[in-house]
Amino acid sequence: MLEITRVYKTYDNVKKALIDVSLSVKAGDLYGFIGHNGAGKTTLLKSIAGVLAFDKGEILVDGRSVVDEPLRVKHDIAYIPDNPNVYESMTGNQYVDFIANIYGIDPDARRQRIGEYATMFEISDVLHDTIASYSRGMKQKLVITGALIREPKLLMLDEPFVGLDPKASFLLKQVFDKLRARGTAIFFSTHVLDVAEKLCNRIAIIKHGQIVAAGTTKEVIKDTSLEGVFMELLDNHERLS
Repeated sequence: MLEITRVYKTYDNVKKALIDVSLSVKAGDLYGFIGHNGAGKTTLLKSIAGVLAFDKGEILVDGRSVVDEPLRVKHDIAYIPDNPNVYESMTGNQYVDFIANIYGIDPDARRQRIGEYATMFEISDVLHDTIASYSRGMKQKLVITGALIREPKLLMLDEPFVGLDPKASFLLKQVFDKLRARGTAIFFSTHVLDVAEKLCNRIAIIKHGQIVAAGTTKEVIKDTSLEGVFMELLDNHERLS
């Protein structure tokens, strides 16, 4: 579903944000993308989503290039950034209708899907309010709802559990299981290692723009923990730098 091959990204011709990054995410994968702040996680997610141009390499979504077929790719993916920036002058209903209109979701399907996820995340009562009145957590739930009603082939999330209350986090994990069962690929970045270890069937670790470990969760952690692997790889990289 997602094939990343030897991708490079440099900022201002100086800072190397991504260095020879290659990853493969299959349909039904729940893929955790692990790294410290500034490691390159958000840069890669934005490159896949078409928000950022990258210097070299290739990114394919369901076999289509994000460079050559950007509109087709955007139709197949949903990207939820770490900061839920939305049109705050809109009401919640206007926002989800706006998303549904862009992606051509028919009226019956949109009503059913909006009702399902708005009820699940307990935002039904505030959909008539302007988004400016929402808390950060409510905005995040709204953006998640807007992404899920599209039923994307690839769902990408940047630190999805930050800002969510425990109940909403639990419900989102249940949604992940439902999406995986129907073949959706989920690729999300996080620095919460225990969450990734418990949830993900595959994991990649990025350090200073480079992938230093990738594979099934069992292959990566072996007989230790994800935290142990992460700290060992960080120490090794610092000694070699």
